[in-house]
Amino acid sequence: MNTFLFAAAENDAIANCKAGGMGDVVRDVPRQIAERGDKAHVVVPSYGRLHQGGELKAVLNFELRNTLYTAEVYEVEPKKPISNIHHYVIHHPEIQAGGIAHIYHDDPEEPFFTDAIKYFIFCTATAEAIKQNLFGDLDVVHLHDWHSSLLLFLREYDLRYEKLRKLRFVYSIHNLAIQGIRPFENNYSSLANWFPKLRYDKETLLDKRYPDCINLMAVGIRFADAVHTVSPSYKQDVMKPSSPPEFIGGEGLEQDLVQANAEGRLVGILNGCNYKNINTEAKGEIYRNTVKALFKWLQEESKKYKADFLAHTGEKIMRYVGRNKPKFIVSSVARLTEQKFYFFKRSPEAFVQILKKLDKVEGIFILLGTGAPEYEELFRRMSYEHKNFIFTNGQSENLIDSMYLESDLYFMPSLFEPCGISQMLSMRNGNPCLVHHTGGLIDTVKHLETGFGFTGDTYDAKIQNMLDTFDLALDIFQNDKPQWKRIQTNAKKARFTWKKSVDAYYSRLYKL
Repeated sequence: MNTFLFAAAENDAIANCKAGGMGDVVRDVPRQIAERGDKAHVVVPSYGRLHQGGELKAVLNFELRNTLYTAEVYEVEPKKPISNIHHYVIHHPEIQAGGIAHIYHDDPEEPFFTDAIKYFIFCTATAEAIKQNLFGDLDVVHLHDWHSSLLLFLREYDLRYEKLRKLRFVYSIHNLAIQGIRPFENNYSSLANWFPKLRYDKETLLDKRYPDCINLMAVGIRFADAVHTVSPSYKQDVMKPSSPPEFIGGEGLEQDLVQANAEGRLVGILNGCNYKNINTEAKGEIYRNTVKALFKWLQEESKKYKADFLAHTGEKIMRYVGRNKPKFIVSSVARLTEQKFYFFKRSPEAFVQILKKLDKVEGIFILLGTGAPEYEELFRRMSYEHKNFIFTNGQSENLIDSMYLESDLYFMPSLFEPCGISQMLSMRNGNPCLVHHTGGLIDTVKHLETGFGFTGDTYDAKIQNMLDTFDLALDIFQNDKPQWKRIQTNAKKARFTWKKSVDAYYSRLYKL
């Protein structure tokens, strides 16, 4: 039996521990490992809340900032108990919940200031737990994004944790745009403040754009035994320099990734999708579920400043609750960020054109999400201006399920996409997607086979091609039902299974 440890910031196998796709991966990969008869341990920070109700397994003592730190390790109940998987959280008062999904902090003046502190503590506690054999005899440690990469720094430079050198370390990149950059010194949230006694080589740790800073994403790429991108096409993207907005590539780390590839350490494997035990809503509930979600949000104190807008959305959706159904539904579910909706933010006139095209065929566009204030404001304004744009400015799993089930076309114009899960969930329900052909969207949506894709050599070409591709999708839906049915059927048949992905993990990442 092989034994694995997953260390990450998110784990959707336990309640209230997910902000994005990383949480899905950290939930699903251990399940595949357990199906093979191997054992997986998963450890995340407690964020001051996830340890409640857990079973105390160990008290860890270790030194940081020339101070004795004491952290507690709790084993916690998962949402779905599975043999051979154990879930842990590490609790310390300084590992606090942030404002983003009660996980991450947003420090606009000093990015990563608070998060670096809590992940320094989390990673050192995890290293101490490995040293004390809390997870048994490990074979592989699988790290996810910069939040856990400090374990590789400790393996390299801290003699207390020599035991880590005997283990194989795999590092998955989920979001290369967020790199965990902090100063080497002269700052409370600096490497020198937290590890004053360690001797390390700045040259191998620094960010080439900010030489006075450590780049924790780069640490993962430079020191891991294998580096993993979550789709093959994204692997190709990140080895090229970014030139925004036309192309988002290696974000300053392309030379490190080219070197990792030359050393045979960089591997692109597509994420999987769950096709079993799916929670689905009954068909025909999309409008009722919207209304139910709106009423729920209107009662939340945190939504008071949005109350007028939510009431406006409710009034718009009520016209569809009865018999007055739209003839074509386009939907999108995403966090409202530059990655997901840059094209609409920079070119709102293109989005207006899409809404006008929909109006001609009695169609509507439903967007669900929360996120950056400037994106929320843009979409709220456009909702007031366009009767066939319904912006549900909140989060609701039931409504999301209904949107995936009942849309005619799923729209995903991501500026970049390491893998993407939304397109897989939509295709699982037989809904074609219209996507920007970048990263994992190239690997999952085939133009005119399982959906529709657009690209272009310049920004203006991308916008024009997006509109032309939207016209093409509408034309096929209205005038070529057999082809539309074929695309729907092909989308529903497409399978991106975790079994296939984890088979590749074993042979190419874990080397087992």
